[in-house]
Amino acid sequence: MSHVNFNHLYYFWHVYKEGSVVGAAEALYLTPQTITGQIKALEERLQGKLFKRKGRGLEPSELGELVFRYADRMFTLSQEMLDIINYRKESHLLFDVGVADALSKRLVSGVLDAVVVEDEQIHLRCFESTHEMLLEQLGQHKLDMIISDCPIDSTQQEGLFSVKIGECSVSFWGQHPLPHQAFPACLEERKLLIPGRRSMLGRQILNWINSQGLKVEILGEFDDAALMKAFGAAHNAIFVAPTLYGQDFYQDENITEIGRIDNVMEEYHAIFAERMIQHPAVQRICNRDYSALFRLPEKVT
Repeated sequence: MSHVNFNHLYYFWHVYKEGSVVGAAEALYLTPQTITGQIKALEERLQGKLFKRKGRGLEPSELGELVFRYADRMFTLSQEMLDIINYRKESHLLFDVGVADALSKRLVSGVLDAVVVEDEQIHLRCFESTHEMLLEQLGQHKLDMIISDCPIDSTQQEGLFSVKIGECSVSFWGQHPLPHQAFPACLEERKLLIPGRRSMLGRQILNWINSQGLKVEILGEFDDAALMKAFGAAHNAIFVAPTLYGQDFYQDENITEIGRIDNVMEEYHAIFAERMIQHPAVQRICNRDYSALFRLPEKVT
């Protein structure tokens, strides 16, 4: 066996990852017949079957599992090579960042300020999605970094690193006139808006409410704090937002911080793959001191 056709191997790699010929054909913009023909050619070259039928789908054979392990390393390394070549181009420094959609846009913007420097041409592209979807895209080399509210365990997710950037307490906000009872009992007087429970912060808020024995009526869940504020004002509801939003909310005389909880924090983590560890934008984000960005205003009394 002198050599293996890398195109055949690439098509096999996609079929394995997609779990079907149809899925691989859609991902590669080819016909299923073309994919099938390439797989058969590879099987003839390797003198063995790579897949076996399982219902309507495919599952890899023992030979297929072996071949995939090597193919996956090969194509992962090739993608890393292209990433490194791309960001080393002096004329154009591309940086793709995924942002968990539940995070404060104001604080994320402050974090991303570290990316931009005057003497460097950089093209920053930001994408929003869930933590889980962003991790998947990072693993597929579609993103260079994630800013998320959840850390990752590097021992469980090989090749990924997580750096905690900062954290911020959260507050409950409402319109005048204020509830009659003291915080947190006053939360039972009005309907409540909270971050989506699929976010880390949303789950922490719900756990805190249960731990306080509060009987609250949740009117809605919102990932965007600005939208939550607008909806809360329209329905005279109490809403949750990072305490740092007070710098913006205090400009609205009708909005007041009702109470603050310091044991529930919105966290900010930078997650990136090992191949990006030398990227200048990654280094700047991970090495910057963000203490001023996360400095809180005085607590309400």
